[in-house]
Amino acid sequence: MERMPLGISRFDAMIGGGAPAGSVVLLASESGAGGREFAYTATAMNGLAHADADLFEFYYGDLEPGVALPEAVHYISFTGERSALVDEMGFVLEDDLVERGTDPVSFRDLSTEYFQLTPVPTDWYSETRTDIRNLGKSTNRRDVLEALGDYLTTHAAGNLVVIDSATDLLAAAGSTDRLARTDLTVLLKGLKRASYHWGGIVLLLVNVETLTDREFGRLKEATDGTLRFEWESGGSERDRTLVVEEFRGVLSRLEDENIVRFETEIRDSGFDISNVRKIR
Repeated sequence: MERMPLGISRFDAMIGGGAPAGSVVLLASESGAGGREFAYTATAMNGLAHADADLFEFYYGDLEPGVALPEAVHYISFTGERSALVDEMGFVLEDDLVERGTDPVSFRDLSTEYFQLTPVPTDWYSETRTDIRNLGKSTNRRDVLEALGDYLTTHAAGNLVVIDSATDLLAAAGSTDRLARTDLTVLLKGLKRASYHWGGIVLLLVNVETLTDREFGRLKEATDGTLRFEWESGGSERDRTLVVEEFRGVLSRLEDENIVRFETEIRDSGFDISNVRKIR
């Protein structure tokens, strides 16, 4: 089974070099628990592998034998533009890692499709001001899920795609009758089927604190694997932890070693594993 690196070197090493190619992976995170940092690290580190091999080796190390890099890296956002996202990555990662790592990354801003069916004023998210010359264009509106699907069809094969985030899509469902929460689940089930043939990796970020148990269960069912990022309290300190749930081609390998939970931390080089928890 061909694998692609997720960009977190110690975690990749634990799971055989990376995730199975063709996987759709849910990054389900509590606020600040590491899911967003995981997504940023995966994006920048895989971009760095294409931009600067020496710097990639410095931050990541060597790839495991038989592991293939994604052909390209794509980052899809529904509310943020490239400059803002790169600036935010700079709060987490070293400047040279962000600068070199994001240079080859294709950022796709779907804010127009996302906001156009909401009460948000056009001037807040579009550089094109609404005037009489643009009124005709406003009737040609694509649903945000349609735009997402079209972009994935064109760009997902053989590549790493980070989608930021399902939380935004679920929030939009409450503000318009054009988008139902179940629509996202249906799209993900189709994506799971298509991704198996495309052979790339799709990472989907979501804040679990915004979901009901039923909604979370539907998202997990519609993806190949779930990485859950949680806060764990012990004494006077809170630790970030990563739990691997229902991950095709990964969970069985970890269970053979009696491992499903990792202590994590955020370093200058991004998200990292600091300790391994054995099943007791």
